[in-house]
Amino acid sequence: MSAPAVEEIDRIARIGDPILRNLQITQCYCELSGAVAALVGASANWCTFATWASKQAGQTIRQEDLLRTFEERFYLSSEISAALENLTGSLKRIGANLPMRVSKAAILRALDPRAAFARASDAVARGNKKVFEEIGREFARFLEFFSGDRGFDGARTAQFCAALRSGDPPDGQRLLSEAFAAYSRARFQTGKGKVEMTLLANLCAGYHEQIRLQPEIAEALDAALGDPADLKQRLLAVLLPGFYLRARARLLRDHETFLDDLSARVVRETNRLIRQVITEHLMTLHIADAPALRLGRDLSGNFPPDLERIEDARLKEILDRVDATADNLKNSGAVDWADFADRMHFIADFFRLSQERRDLFDAPFTADQTALLKSGALPRGHL
Repeated sequence: MSAPAVEEIDRIARIGDPILRNLQITQCYCELSGAVAALVGASANWCTFATWASKQAGQTIRQEDLLRTFEERFYLSSEISAALENLTGSLKRIGANLPMRVSKAAILRALDPRAAFARASDAVARGNKKVFEEIGREFARFLEFFSGDRGFDGARTAQFCAALRSGDPPDGQRLLSEAFAAYSRARFQTGKGKVEMTLLANLCAGYHEQIRLQPEIAEALDAALGDPADLKQRLLAVLLPGFYLRARARLLRDHETFLDDLSARVVRETNRLIRQVITEHLMTLHIADAPALRLGRDLSGNFPPDLERIEDARLKEILDRVDATADNLKNSGAVDWADFADRMHFIADFFRLSQERRDLFDAPFTADQTALLKSGALPRGHL
């Protein structure tokens, strides 16, 4: 299969359907990954990791299991039960004639968390597209530019990098320039030097990527229920279907602060559950047939032999910057995925630990699913 061209990246980025676009982005990353490996070397490159990250993002974009998982936790939440009991008990004390029993299902319909998950889906889809049309495009350009080289050419490497914007991310592309310069040098190195140079390239590209994604990651994790005043009115309309309509003005006038506090407790716990579910989606990574990787837990295993001790000065400098526990996996689990430093610590250790894994090059979709994607159709089955 030929390497995706720049025009193919541009075509995919223009797809309006975020679900189809994500699936084609994931497949394209896989093809870029294989082409870069053929050009640079057998170690995993940034596109290899991006394949699985994009596939995982697709679950959030499609909102797979988000609402179902949330509803399970909502119904089982003792905090939700306590907040609702407090609210209904307090309403009775101020004279409200409540229905015999208000179900959590009715409360859930009033809160309508679907909009929050839709906002998270949209943020992840925008981030997926933004990174692909920038970094994925540069990988396609890299493959076209260097495909015929027979040795390292510093002048040609400088020419390629000159097309990238100077300065630091999010606006500048200095780190991307360093990444592609390192990939260019790694092509013609061997042994430990080649492996370390590839890791340097992967980390520079990953560092740039994560800075660029920071707004969308934070937005996805902060997705929450809507306007508190509107939510309070909807909650009270469920709890007080007749009484509330007749006594709305008096209730709001005499007990406004009181009702705000009580309804805010329900909304606050619901938002906590929403963030918890979205966080788990974003902090779980499925790679081929391997067990799911929980990004909040410390990584385990041993660094590949060529990466146990770092010799390259620039690579060591970057690792020292992002990894507070150099040369081991202690505290590698990310506590808060919205925290850039926390996220980069995990990513640096994950790249270093996994760079020589062969299963990272497995296809993300079946042959039939890939054929459907190539035709522009949505595949069936588990994605």
